[in-house]
Amino acid sequence: MTNPFFEPSTLPFGMPPFALIEDAHFLPAFEKGMADQLEEIRSIAGNGDAPTFDNTMIPLEKSGQLLERVATVFFNKTSADGNPFTSELEEELAPQLSAHADAIRLDARLYERIRTLFDQLDTLGLDADSPYLVERYFAEYTIAGAGLDDVEKQTLRELNQQLSTLNARFEKNLLADTNDLAVVIDDVADLDGLEAGEISAAAEAAKERGLDGKYLITLILPTGQPVLSALTNREVRARVMAASMQRGNRGGTWDNSRLVLDITRLRAERAALLGFESHAAWVIADETAKTPAAVAAMLSRLATPAARNALAEQAELEAIAGHPVEAHDWAFYSEKVRKATYDVDTAQMRPYFEAERVLQDGVFFAATKLYGVTFSERHDIPAYHPDVRVFEVSNDDGTPVGLYTLDLYTRDSKRGGAWMNSLISQSELLGHPVIVTNNLNVPKPAAGETTLLTYDEVNTFFHEFGHALHGLFARVTYPRFSGTNTFRDFVEFPSQVNEMWMLWPEVLANYAVHHQTGEPMPQEFVDKIQASSAFNEGFATSEYLAAAILDQAWHGITPDASITDVAAFEAAALAAAGLDNPAVPTRYSSTYFQHVFANSDYDAGYYSYIWSEVLDADTVDWFKENGGLTRANGDRFRQKLLGVGGSKDPLEAFRDFRGRDAEIQPLLDRRGLN
Repeated sequence: MTNPFFEPSTLPFGMPPFALIEDAHFLPAFEKGMADQLEEIRSIAGNGDAPTFDNTMIPLEKSGQLLERVATVFFNKTSADGNPFTSELEEELAPQLSAHADAIRLDARLYERIRTLFDQLDTLGLDADSPYLVERYFAEYTIAGAGLDDVEKQTLRELNQQLSTLNARFEKNLLADTNDLAVVIDDVADLDGLEAGEISAAAEAAKERGLDGKYLITLILPTGQPVLSALTNREVRARVMAASMQRGNRGGTWDNSRLVLDITRLRAERAALLGFESHAAWVIADETAKTPAAVAAMLSRLATPAARNALAEQAELEAIAGHPVEAHDWAFYSEKVRKATYDVDTAQMRPYFEAERVLQDGVFFAATKLYGVTFSERHDIPAYHPDVRVFEVSNDDGTPVGLYTLDLYTRDSKRGGAWMNSLISQSELLGHPVIVTNNLNVPKPAAGETTLLTYDEVNTFFHEFGHALHGLFARVTYPRFSGTNTFRDFVEFPSQVNEMWMLWPEVLANYAVHHQTGEPMPQEFVDKIQASSAFNEGFATSEYLAAAILDQAWHGITPDASITDVAAFEAAALAAAGLDNPAVPTRYSSTYFQHVFANSDYDAGYYSYIWSEVLDADTVDWFKENGGLTRANGDRFRQKLLGVGGSKDPLEAFRDFRGRDAEIQPLLDRRGLN
């Protein structure tokens, strides 16, 4: 077989040759990639010479390049453009890839070589980021179980393989159930409140499923759905919310309840085997937070005022609704209260958020002003789907930065949510350039109609592009430190900072113009949004904290915990935190909490968003104090934070940038939690 993965791509920037890749290529490439890397590891571990940085760490960093090529493309496909074949193959590969990773991390001879280098670190005469590479490998392999005896390692391998299979099955079930629970609307009158573009997108989605003449409301990943803020028909709102909350917990083929119980039990068993009290303790030990107690202290400090503020907001909503407000009512009436109290109607802003202008004159414009980079579309470089666009990114002196690809629209083959990932990760050691991609899930209108974004979608766009910039700007020697490969409770920080430019006056004025008239968005819209910035923060903070606390609760259990009812456990955890208001449901319920139960790497780490927001809020204050959208500020942020990738301790990088540790007060001010 001529397999396009067997050699590096010859396309610009190493773009994978998607036009040549077929489903049949994946498995042979995975099999050869794993075999090749294991042979490379055996050569390193079996080297008879005393361990040195050059004969151990360098070949370790160079190993597995074929496996990296195929895995990057395959897992991008399963998340952004999957099909039944790739879904089944992902489940088949999960235990094999887990076993492969364990074969490397649990290799006693390799671990001993790394340990020797770690013990001699002060005498090796290394420079730049090389000592930190040894430190990170030693810490990660130790926590992964490299120091266990042979019997314990075998038990660990079995646990890891079981978990990898269950994680893949959870994600597969969730995608299928999310698609199945999309709400079918027969009468367009039931979509009253939606804009023409939204109705067109619903009609197009129905047509794609063979439901001509009907309308389909597809579901995004969180509990709350965008249409709930606009639909005037309360019964339809209730149907949408019920569908969202039923995902994975209604019995049948795609029910995830049993998987949640099995995954958390096995994770607890693994943590105990590794010498930790809980899975949360095991995960957080190698994050900036260090302990679950530190995480709990922050979450509990925020939960009480957030719940209090949410109750006050609920009273406002019920005053205008004239009846008790339920979960499916909150977004609808909060928009009414926002309009009545602050005269803010975010729906009025939507005609000013035409997607192409948001991209070119907002997202790209802010990056150009801050960092001097420019973006030019490359129609000659094929991507993995016709909807995906490719842009070359260049510095102001014309030198290349990398490629940025954008996959904007929702489809049944794409999982919910929004995210960034890398198709090629930069590394000087390997001579690799960089390609990053952003995925959003914006409903696609019929051909020829304008794509208008909601306020929240624009905010998400800026957020995910912050991740993209982090991936594009990191310039490191070793693949281990490329792009966003840093601690998970730090990785959200740069993306959160980038959200600030959405409403920055110079940026907003450049992109927010009416898609029909060309008139700029009235300044009063922005003034009112900013005046109401703390409005509904009780709800927003509570729903997020509920999910973060639920994550910690599941991963704080011990192996002997006898939990049989997912819903009951969830209810008890939220009640204990004071976040059990039924009108404010958790952002993710257990059976559709993809971040922590699928292969999303946020298990016991969903707290990361607000942990990172402490750094974010403090950094936003710094930008404002130092002149805002200036090239000097951008260059400093790029050099000291974005550019270092994972090559130094992230809190040290923050201190280099800020001149001190972060303070929590800006976050409390932002969320109205004083």
